[in-house]
Amino acid sequence: MDNLELDGSSLSIGDFEEVVFRHQHCVLGGAASELVARGRKIIDETAFLRTPIYGITTGFGDLASVTIDPQDLETLQERLILSHAAGVGDPLPVPVVRGMLLLRINTLARGHSGVRIEVVELLLSLLNHNIVPVVPSRGSVGASGDLAPLAHLALPLLGRGEVNHNGQQISGSEGLAAIDKSPITLKAKEGLALINGTQAMTALLGVAVIEIKKLVRVADWIGALTTDALRGTDTAFDERIHRLRSYPGQVASAGNLWQLMQGSRIRESHRLNDVRVQDPYCIRCMPQVHGALRDVLDDVQRKIGIEFNAVTDNPLVFPDDSEILSGGNFHGQPMALAADFLTIALAELGSISERRTEKLTNTAFSALPPFLVKDAGLNSGFMIAQVTAAALVSENKTLAHPASVDSIPTSADKEDHVSMGMWGALKLHRVLDNVVHVIAIELLAAAQGINLLRPLYSSEPLEWLHSQLRERVSEWTYDREMAPDIKLAVEVVKQLEPECVNIV
Repeated sequence: MDNLELDGSSLSIGDFEEVVFRHQHCVLGGAASELVARGRKIIDETAFLRTPIYGITTGFGDLASVTIDPQDLETLQERLILSHAAGVGDPLPVPVVRGMLLLRINTLARGHSGVRIEVVELLLSLLNHNIVPVVPSRGSVGASGDLAPLAHLALPLLGRGEVNHNGQQISGSEGLAAIDKSPITLKAKEGLALINGTQAMTALLGVAVIEIKKLVRVADWIGALTTDALRGTDTAFDERIHRLRSYPGQVASAGNLWQLMQGSRIRESHRLNDVRVQDPYCIRCMPQVHGALRDVLDDVQRKIGIEFNAVTDNPLVFPDDSEILSGGNFHGQPMALAADFLTIALAELGSISERRTEKLTNTAFSALPPFLVKDAGLNSGFMIAQVTAAALVSENKTLAHPASVDSIPTSADKEDHVSMGMWGALKLHRVLDNVVHVIAIELLAAAQGINLLRPLYSSEPLEWLHSQLRERVSEWTYDREMAPDIKLAVEVVKQLEPECVNIV
């Protein structure tokens, strides 16, 4: 792969994915060094003046009225990082932290944060050598950005904290030594520039968007398999219906569902003699529900595209005007609202999937054996698998409550309205994990339904999907432990590549 140039203005979701998951090597764009140097010059010219400048010659938050002696400016920045590294809880996943490093480098490259080029280059070295800071997941209210997570991200620059490297957790100083680097001493403004911003919540949101974009395509695929197993109709997926509403996501999902069912012998077997006029909403309205999530994804992707290339530090340096201005770009409200909306839409993907699983296990509707197993009674079949899906869907209903409406004042009421964007992004990932399991359970049930319809066969792409599961999980002939099957089905869902059968 070619080097990815980071200029602070052009980072895309595709670039983000390549760096975070496939470790694409990054370099600073041609003008970045000059921009960073110009911004730093303004700080150097003003830092030792007696003029109060927030976070440079003063304390932080409610301590902004405290003037700092010039000889203590470096100590001020180091102590800021140490005191703000107050996170708790399980560490963030490595891809998310790589995303945080990438986004932090990208924003500093704009030159409006006033750091030295050495700081940016050391962050770049950590990213390119996969020296990944250990960042606790809890501790941010998304107010002055993600202060605690970003402080933990910065600790290794000082030779402190812990990092992941080559599958091992080592000290920050050992991580620097592994790439022949030494800890740096932070100069005026640099500690504040490292921790003001939305890069933790935005990295979480970026990783989620990448995974959900694939999941909604897989959900179309599995939903089509379920439709065939239930001997449903493809009429509701006719393009003519969906063009009359014209939501892009709905049209795309309907097209997938229609295409996937063409050539199915199961579909042809009941085309002329099915007394059912219409399928239930969980089948018939799949394009509308799956498509609505697709449209929310597009909107969220547009927002994170802005945030990827935003400067969210405070105060901000404007070299052209020789000014330093204090503002609130660190406030996470745009990302908090995006995370909440995406969580709600994603929870609905799981909700409608669980309803399809219920239809498969309900013999009164499916006309398949009760709970998809022969000798029902002696065998319970998929009875409790559906209950598990229902439990996860119900959990998602609680997790879908918006985090962004739950502001709580901090810092002696100076930060009196916060976004809670970090929590919004964290619980989005919990909902994502739940929905993957719900959809995996649907895949197990749908594949079992197809087996029960033999000797009839489905379409070529749906039979291929069926075979991918059957390579891992055998047909359910009598009761066995269900949990291992669900775990294997989750692996199949995560490994499916929808583009191999032209799912858009």
